[in-house]
Amino acid sequence: MAAVEQCSLSAQWRPVSLTHVEYPAGDVYGQLLAYLSLGPVFILISFVTLIIFKRELHTISFLGGLVMNEGVNWLIKNIIREPRPCEGTHTTVTTEYGLPSSHAQFIWFFSVYSFLFLYLRMHQTNNARFLDLLWRHVLSLCLLTAACLVSYSRVYLMYHSWSQVTYGAVAGSVLAIAWFAITQEILTPLFPRIASWPISEFFLIRDTSLIPNILWFEYTVTRSEARSRQRKLGTKLQ
Repeated sequence: MAAVEQCSLSAQWRPVSLTHVEYPAGDVYGQLLAYLSLGPVFILISFVTLIIFKRELHTISFLGGLVMNEGVNWLIKNIIREPRPCEGTHTTVTTEYGLPSSHAQFIWFFSVYSFLFLYLRMHQTNNARFLDLLWRHVLSLCLLTAACLVSYSRVYLMYHSWSQVTYGAVAGSVLAIAWFAITQEILTPLFPRIASWPISEFFLIRDTSLIPNILWFEYTVTRSEARSRQRKLGTKLQ
């Protein structure tokens, strides 16, 4: 009886709209763009996962830049207060303001920062110069394509106008360049000291800023350690 009375209570229910994206019914292209517009959410989840398993200071700094970027976007939106286009088209939006587009600002911050990291932070460490440059160019092209598609999806799905998306892309790009410069010139020299703090050692937080190509380093170290342990295991079995 109590359950029936509880179900009959009149209340205004609100959805958790963090991943709520609407597209025209029957529009397959719009549905694909709706999934693409969720890219920032997937990136944030990937960052949290990467930090939990890697615990590297530069990755933490990168995530800090993304959070800062979102804070700046919220501040600008609430100062300018430009409404979204086609008001009333979507039933659920996180905010009624649309300038600048948070999705565009986020994805362009991520793409530009990643581009700078690939070409300025990661250096050549082996003889495969052509292959090394090739994968960087391919990855950079993928980042640019993803940024353009996410930005376009916000216009196609009528969440933002072209000007709102453009301003978001410019703001994200400028903030990415600024944060990369701050990380390289101010934060990176402090990373060794931060990594030596007792709390950093307790949480196994590490600094890999002096390693030019962390992917190649981890691959070679892991391969060497695996071969060493395999030889030891073979010796014990004889």
